[in-house]
Amino acid sequence: MKSAVETLNPTRVRLTVEVPFEELKDSLDAAYKKINQQVTVPGFRKGKIPARLIDQRFGRGAVLEEAVNDALPKLYQSAVEEGELNVLGQPEVDITELKDNELLAFTAEVDVRPEIEIPDYSGIEVEVDAVDVSDEDVDKAVEQLRERFATTTAVERAAAEGDVVKIDLEARVDGEVLEDGVAKGVDYTIGSGELLDGIDEAVTGLEAGGSATFTSELKGGSAAGKEAEVTVTVQSVSSRELPELDDEFAQLASEFDTLEELREDSRKRLADQKKYEQATQAQEKVLDALLELTEVPIPEKLLADEIESRKHNLVNHQLAQLGLDLAAYLKMQDKSEEDFDAELKEQAEKGIRTQFVLDELVSKEKLNVSQEELTEHLMRRAQSSGMSPDQFAQAVVEGGQVPVLVGEVARGKALATVVEAVTVKDTNGEVVDMSDDEEAEDAEGAEGEAAADAEKPADKAEGAEKAES
Repeated sequence: MKSAVETLNPTRVRLTVEVPFEELKDSLDAAYKKINQQVTVPGFRKGKIPARLIDQRFGRGAVLEEAVNDALPKLYQSAVEEGELNVLGQPEVDITELKDNELLAFTAEVDVRPEIEIPDYSGIEVEVDAVDVSDEDVDKAVEQLRERFATTTAVERAAAEGDVVKIDLEARVDGEVLEDGVAKGVDYTIGSGELLDGIDEAVTGLEAGGSATFTSELKGGSAAGKEAEVTVTVQSVSSRELPELDDEFAQLASEFDTLEELREDSRKRLADQKKYEQATQAQEKVLDALLELTEVPIPEKLLADEIESRKHNLVNHQLAQLGLDLAAYLKMQDKSEEDFDAELKEQAEKGIRTQFVLDELVSKEKLNVSQEELTEHLMRRAQSSGMSPDQFAQAVVEGGQVPVLVGEVARGKALATVVEAVTVKDTNGEVVDMSDDEEAEDAEGAEGEAAADAEKPADKAEGAEKAES
């Protein structure tokens, strides 16, 4: 077999392959064997029909077609390996010559990973939020905890802000009650803003048994985005009572004996959370700066496929679970379809560029993924997916997604390597040390999770190509 590679552009090549006919012997034998099992000729047992008789009865062309279909994937893969190509997706194959007992020739055009030169990134400098926890932050955290321990008492009076009301709801559009527009026994805290716009005004002042009707735009369901006439009926009214902020509350709500100890613990937790957010913010800004410095050609077909994949996932999974279609979603977001398509393209481009750059860094820095790192990442992904680690691991293995997870971890390590090499300052002008930091490690894990959504299009294309080959 002879093969040659022609570069069409930085992300696409054409392979030209010539195969002497003797190299097709195994595929020809397999073709005769397959046809033998599929046809019947009087006087011959199944599988025992001579090759010459198959040629006479069914035509040599049928045998050649079967043999070429069998041989092409293997010949293509050999040419890819010979050319040391890093291919993406499926090739477009064209048989240019087929001479019986002489030669098979074909071309294959396919996308390839572009060659990327990582620039000197040591001069990158980014600014992140400072880790400052104010007394007001602590007060808010303690108040949220206090809210969780509130008690309710049924009252015989009109409902007011802060009360908990048990209500029935009925939504009508164009005078018709919606099939999914009826709800009964819903608990709602007046002023929380957790239900429909206009409901607070409607129920305020109503006693048990009272009803009111108001107009509101539906946020979900079959009529999402439409104006509806909503009737609300109050079943009961209860007042909420908050516990006193004292040592007794601290003992009730935590393992601490005093309110001061509870407040200090809240301060520490808030600081840890802000450190994690700071590390994540640093990684996002460093990645954006690195992408800005790096030229990354993007294969057109890979980009088109990734855009379609993202749109399909949004419409058929995320929005479908909320009972929304794309039109209703765009109306809620106050976006045109053109704006939506432009944003989707921008996100897909960034995802592909991010993977290409980080993968190049993995190769350049010779980064490896240990079993411990893979296990930790799997645990994080399982937690975010709502599955148990065992269930998630089984799904990953059965789906052949282990290499994808390894790639996510490796890219997280690559980005962490860059973050440690650049200058990160907070809004107070202080340099933030991003090395050997627990929060940075956690953020590195989060970067791996983000890779699952934004940085794996090329992985999917390669996987599909290998499966077909």
